[in-house]
Amino acid sequence: MSSRPVPRESIALMDGYHSPQIDVEVRLNTNESPEPPPRAFAAAVADAIGDVAWHRYPDRAATELRTRIGALHDLGPEQVFAANGSNEVLQTLLLTYGGPGRAAAMFEPTYALHSHLSRITGTSVAEGERGPGFALDLGEVERVLRTEQPAITFLCSPNNPTGVVDSPDDLRTVLDLVEEIGGLLCVDEAYGQFASHSALDLLGDDTPLVVSRTYSKTWAMAAARLGYLIGPAWVVSELEKVVLPYHLDAMTQIAGTIALDHLDAMNSRVAALVEERGRLVDRMADLPLEIWPSGANFVLFRPTTIEGREVWQQLTERSVLVRDCSSWPRLDGCLRVTVGTPAEDDRFLNALREILV
Repeated sequence: MSSRPVPRESIALMDGYHSPQIDVEVRLNTNESPEPPPRAFAAAVADAIGDVAWHRYPDRAATELRTRIGALHDLGPEQVFAANGSNEVLQTLLLTYGGPGRAAAMFEPTYALHSHLSRITGTSVAEGERGPGFALDLGEVERVLRTEQPAITFLCSPNNPTGVVDSPDDLRTVLDLVEEIGGLLCVDEAYGQFASHSALDLLGDDTPLVVSRTYSKTWAMAAARLGYLIGPAWVVSELEKVVLPYHLDAMTQIAGTIALDHLDAMNSRVAALVEERGRLVDRMADLPLEIWPSGANFVLFRPTTIEGREVWQQLTERSVLVRDCSSWPRLDGCLRVTVGTPAEDDRFLNALREILV
């Protein structure tokens, strides 16, 4: 019997990135939109798919989609890179500017895929610590960047899983440091539309800054797996050299383009979720919890009288699923709840009160 081939050593020892898929009545663990896009969106996509030339490859450049996304941000298509979810955007960025002999910097706790994708692409991880309240520690940022000289620096704002939003001044300071070392700054704004400001304001033709976004959250299109990056044309041009040909299928391009016809519905949905987030936090404040301020569509919290893992288990037994972060580094005892519909949030709050009070 022949021996099995083995993956490279760095992959063989690596854990995958997974969210528990459990059959529950209230699912608040993966930061999805609790409401679907408008019915008119689904109908328009269905009509357009009927005209797809299935025997032909899709538009390799995703021209219409990139043009429409660019117009949304008052930019041209040459400054837009679209891919299968923001994770493929980040992976392509690492394949292009990272790799063996290069490093990517990130400041923990933050989005786990930043380090996971770095390792997958052979990019070494330069890890720094966040400060009190999970805010950026600019002294620590400077230490890591000057010591490690990373090719890419990742910031996630609003940060996942903490919800913390980096201030415009902090973003500018980090960008200045990145420029000094000849690196590239990527601000991951998967939850950007839920926050009050954006790194998009710092973009420039000669500025080594890119901003990644996703359709999964604010556009209520997690099933489509569509994300994009906004940045200088010279960055986008390099990414296009690396990404697989015809990587973005015709249906995804159609759905992403038609979604932009429903901008008002997206903005209304985001505004409603921000308002519901405020109500949810106000109600949680009456319980024995440590709660972190959030600029996203989720809230990080830590029970103070019962272990977080036990609270997660008891919530699951009540058919309410949240994200268990209690075993993650620096997040001892923490749980993360997605902002759902008012009815879903009430189920969560009532179950949580039963457990804690």
